[in-house]
Amino acid sequence: MREDGVQPFSETPPGGLAVRGAVHLPAEPTGAALVLAHGAGSNHSTPLLVSVAHALAELGVTVLRCDLPYRQARSTGPPYPPGAARDRDGLRSAVAAIRRLAPGPVFLGGHSYGGRQASILAAEDAAVVAGLVLLSYPLHPPHRPGEPRTAHFTRIQIPALFVHGTRDSFGSIDELREAIARIPAPTDLLVIEGGGHSLAPSRRDSDGPAVVAARTAAAFGRLSSLVRSA
Repeated sequence: MREDGVQPFSETPPGGLAVRGAVHLPAEPTGAALVLAHGAGSNHSTPLLVSVAHALAELGVTVLRCDLPYRQARSTGPPYPPGAARDRDGLRSAVAAIRRLAPGPVFLGGHSYGGRQASILAAEDAAVVAGLVLLSYPLHPPHRPGEPRTAHFTRIQIPALFVHGTRDSFGSIDELREAIARIPAPTDLLVIEGGGHSLAPSRRDSDGPAVVAARTAAAFGRLSSLVRSA
């Protein structure tokens, strides 16, 4: 294991898909765990996921950053719509894998496409995880609000945290608030002023991901409270 508590992760749960990525093992674990998936054009090493994982590990949360099945199959390029169900199967395998590392509640989420697939999986199976962490949820394709990606929101039965920037072209804060209102479970929204789809307020600000991560970690505490009270 590396000194910072991060180590490569590779496992294939019985009957599941291969799980590949990196796991953050906290020095003083609380028992809680989080699986984080990447956006459509990225992988588990994207700076936002790394920063969020580090911030949560400092609070005692075991975090697994994983590559979705389509990214394991090819190192570049976007996912294909016919493969979305397989990507969700990959998330299910990642949840099964991290349960062997942490005895407490398991949360699931990710950035953009990864978060979207996590939320669909939760809508399909409310028992799969305790809560959702959705970073820059892609409400619709950029500047195309007439093509919403929220039909499953009415079937989400577990608490969810949304982290969203005010300059996100995949959906405005007002659009997100309206969509979140259709979720029957408790929700929380962390607004990142000036943040685009990457959430960093400025591409020139190297501390952007770390600042967003610290605020996300604080909001995760509220999400954990929602889970305990649900």
